[in-house]
Amino acid sequence: MLKKIIGWLYASPPRVLTIGFAVIIAVGALLLRLPISTVSGEPTPWLEAFFVSSSATCVTGLMRLDTIAYFSVFGRWVMLVLVQLGGLGFMTMGTLFAFFAGRRLSLKDRLVLQEAMNQGSLEGIVRLVKRVLIYALCIEAVGALLFTFRFMHEMHFRQALYYGVFHSVSFFNNGGFDLFGNFRSMAGYVGDPYMNLLSIVLVVLGGVGFVVLSDLVELPTRRKLSYHSKVVLWVSAFLIVLGTVTILIFEYTNELTFGPLSFGDKLLAAALQSVSTRSAGVSTVDIGSLRDATQFAMVLLMFVGASPGSTGGGIKTTAFAVLAAAVWAMLRGRTDVVLLGLRIERAKVNRAITVTMLSLAIVITSVMILSITEKQAFLLILFEVMSAYATVGLSAGITGDLTAFGQILIIVLMFIGRLGPLTMTYALGTKSGRTLYREAEGRIIIG
Repeated sequence: MLKKIIGWLYASPPRVLTIGFAVIIAVGALLLRLPISTVSGEPTPWLEAFFVSSSATCVTGLMRLDTIAYFSVFGRWVMLVLVQLGGLGFMTMGTLFAFFAGRRLSLKDRLVLQEAMNQGSLEGIVRLVKRVLIYALCIEAVGALLFTFRFMHEMHFRQALYYGVFHSVSFFNNGGFDLFGNFRSMAGYVGDPYMNLLSIVLVVLGGVGFVVLSDLVELPTRRKLSYHSKVVLWVSAFLIVLGTVTILIFEYTNELTFGPLSFGDKLLAAALQSVSTRSAGVSTVDIGSLRDATQFAMVLLMFVGASPGSTGGGIKTTAFAVLAAAVWAMLRGRTDVVLLGLRIERAKVNRAITVTMLSLAIVITSVMILSITEKQAFLLILFEVMSAYATVGLSAGITGDLTAFGQILIIVLMFIGRLGPLTMTYALGTKSGRTLYREAEGRIIIG
């Protein structure tokens, strides 16, 4: 019986990934529950520990407890390690230890890596993982140094270095955790170009995906970007600009957010909020004070999320681009879906539709359930659900008021959002192979 259970657990890469993340969350919760993890020395309640561990491992950033006031230095380091494991993926980090131990990766390991990195084949997967580790650690190191230089104006060197490392790792992995206290995120730096631009760069680099990062690093020698990288960069730039302009217009005269700021500070705040909705969870204004139109626009941006193979969530920029191209092709009466001058295969279009419909079903169902269990406004619930599912971590202020059931549902949403709905579906069921026959065609009227 035990052999059958173990065999089922390790039968497919999606299942291994699911189990791996679940184990990390469980271990993280155990560590965060220890008295040494809190300032008061009291053990954290189990549900709160699991909520924080899930938020960190799924690089979300939703918090019910004040990071700096509640957790000790040990507890914060546990959270940061969970963010690193969740952002890069436990298999990627496991590969790092395998390299140091001189162990070769088995075919099973490579298959799990392929699933974790969202790659279509095993070709070059180990080489890609090596590059991912090098690029990620180098970016985090540079970010930590740049943050440290800024924080040294406010605190002594050791604390500045600690703050620099924490925020660099958190922002690059789109974790959204910070040490500024009182759930204010970066509100104290709303007019600081250095902090805003550095945060934006780290979030964007973590959100475009490691395949794109690899292409950009090798661009001087190859002098050509892959088609995937071109799509990701174009769509990411479009969404960042669209989000910045939309938020700037909607909040320009809002006295609770952008109103008192100069135009330059408004532009910085709008850009950071736009980038942050892509899965980062960093903010310089009170999200709960934003206008309803702005919050809804951010919900839509969160739904799209980051790019494949990145530290972010959402349906991903490529799925959004393929869906938009499919709609445009249908409106023009074209059979083929064309994006940036190249035809998209039908299987990719179907995958984009599937991911989007599954995501919509999960979000809608969760919103309806929480609308019954939580005594909150509908838009605030929608914002919270989308933030959890897209692993963004922005909150309009209701995270601390969630019931026990609401907390559990948010934990589940963060978990599904980090792994992806398709991975979860394949993990729970059996991925069927290609059929050797086709059913007779049925005629149906659409539209």
